[in-house]
Amino acid sequence: MSSTDPEHREEENAPAEDEDTGAQVAPIVKLEEVAVTTGEEDEDPILDLKAKLYRFDKDGNQWKERGGGTVKFLKHKISGRVRLVMRQSKTLKICANHLVLPSMIVQEHVGNEKSCVWHASDFADGEIKEELFCIRFATVENCKTFMETFQDVAASQKQQEEDAEETQGEDKDASDAAGLLEKLSVEEKKEGEAKPKVEADKKDVEASPSASA
Repeated sequence: MSSTDPEHREEENAPAEDEDTGAQVAPIVKLEEVAVTTGEEDEDPILDLKAKLYRFDKDGNQWKERGGGTVKFLKHKISGRVRLVMRQSKTLKICANHLVLPSMIVQEHVGNEKSCVWHASDFADGEIKEELFCIRFATVENCKTFMETFQDVAASQKQQEEDAEETQGEDKDASDAAGLLEKLSVEEKKEGEAKPKVEADKKDVEASPSASA
């Protein structure tokens, strides 16, 4: 007589558990480790925050979402230049990528203490585009931290440019001085070469018959 209990029928029809034979099965394809680069290896992070980014669409006269993810300020280890980079959380697609310049100004978005706006020459799409960005954070504190860091970076870049101009000016002065010294040494050498010739001419005049007569 067959049982009508659903649980009993499931036990009867249940497949037998796999037995562990202890056999080692080698993989058919051996996968090599691949080094993944992000382009950020030569940079040090200054700030790293979660946020949502928007760009202003001039044609539609409205804000359009670029994506939510992590926004960073990255400082190059050699040049000292700082750029802002933001990637989407899941796809890691770049939605903002531009240098922070001394002329940039970031300010609070009107009516929202968690958001701020700024203009930038952005390279996220592989070509330079003038963009008006708006970024929104989960807290007012994060927004203030972002704005303060942005302003500090812009100020530091201005000082770096002034230092670079001063260094270039010093190098130019040193180069001009070196050129002047080289010119003086050449002129002195030419003058020194001319003296023996003058003395030789004088001796020839004294030794000539007209001079002895």
